[in-house]
Amino acid sequence: MNKSILQDGILININPWRMLTWLLIAQIMVAFVGRSLAPLGVLIGEDLSLTKAQIGMLPAALFLGQSLVSIPAGFVADRIGSKKLLFLLSLCLGLSFILMTLTSVYALVLFMVVLGGIGYGTMHPTSNKGIIYWFSEKRGTAMGIKQMGVTLGSALAALLMLPAAVAWGWRPVLFGACLLLIITGLLAYRFYHDPPAAESQGTEKPARLFASILQMFQEKPLVLVSLAAMGLSGSQLILNTYIVLFAYEHLGISLVLAGMLLVISEVSGSFGRVAWGVISDNLFSGKRIIVLVIIASLSILTSLVISQLPEGTSFWVMVPITVLFGFCISGFNGIWMNAATELVPIKQAGIASGFSLTLGSWGVIIGPPLFGYIVDVTGDFTYGWLFLALMLAAVIALLLLAMVIVKKEHRNQKIQDEG
Repeated sequence: MNKSILQDGILININPWRMLTWLLIAQIMVAFVGRSLAPLGVLIGEDLSLTKAQIGMLPAALFLGQSLVSIPAGFVADRIGSKKLLFLLSLCLGLSFILMTLTSVYALVLFMVVLGGIGYGTMHPTSNKGIIYWFSEKRGTAMGIKQMGVTLGSALAALLMLPAAVAWGWRPVLFGACLLLIITGLLAYRFYHDPPAAESQGTEKPARLFASILQMFQEKPLVLVSLAAMGLSGSQLILNTYIVLFAYEHLGISLVLAGMLLVISEVSGSFGRVAWGVISDNLFSGKRIIVLVIIASLSILTSLVISQLPEGTSFWVMVPITVLFGFCISGFNGIWMNAATELVPIKQAGIASGFSLTLGSWGVIIGPPLFGYIVDVTGDFTYGWLFLALMLAAVIALLLLAMVIVKKEHRNQKIQDEG
């Protein structure tokens, strides 16, 4: 259903799905650049002579930047809308990664990745705010489609940037991708519109940032879901960061085919983000947390299977395992974002999204380097995959506790309404 907005004194009919398209395009390009660290990690590691733990620090640095900015970005998105931020975040990520291609000092590379993470992390609360306001129905499906841009962008990075970087080097390839991102940010600023509700909210007296953050900590289900997201996000980036290295070094699969496994994982995750949203909307009546429990349970099973694979396992044996793993662990994000934003009033959707992303990001900051450290110390990927399974078991415990609290709150609210 179209919605009308007033622009330059003219009433314009806007199709929410058209706005979703621009959010999706922007999300794809942000992920195309930001998530290129996983497929390019092998080449960056060879260029800079890095250990596996140091390679794991690259995506960790990206998400450190995200954790620093997510709450302020959500706070700002609640007040000025998404339109301006779409361009600013694209410029921040693009310029930071361009500067990264110009240095060979590992510390400077990490610093630029952290700065890029500020732009990358701003994308989520910015786009989530748009979804919450443009869609009152089918929100899980819309969020899944938008979040599909993350895995599509990552898949495109593995499919296009890794072979190109093997041929011409990772620096010029990443440089060109950053220019495309900045151009996309300009186009999104030109054609995306904030909905009337978001525009009018800018005239409201803003709450204080610190008070808003404290209020989020009082939302116990939101805190528990966000802590669970630490494990899910960490698991997702462990898969993205190490599936190529695992297949290449442990299983003996060629680098190109190992890169294809990352593509398969991310494409599967893209379908998963939409499918889990549809499943949540239609089979579970909008209940998000139980869907996250199902996702975590299937991911534990898959991680245990991967941990037992012997050397020499073929590419074709890895394909169905990777499809299921990617469908689950790379497909949970839309459900997470829905859960985080729907556990609070709609006017707090931006900061709730930023708050949850801040906590969730710490799983990505800690997870990949810790996985790499375990592999470095033991000399065996098996212990790394078992660690991942253990982390997901803790995720399920947190989610089940959140479900109990939500049910109790709904029951108490129903008693109050009846009274």
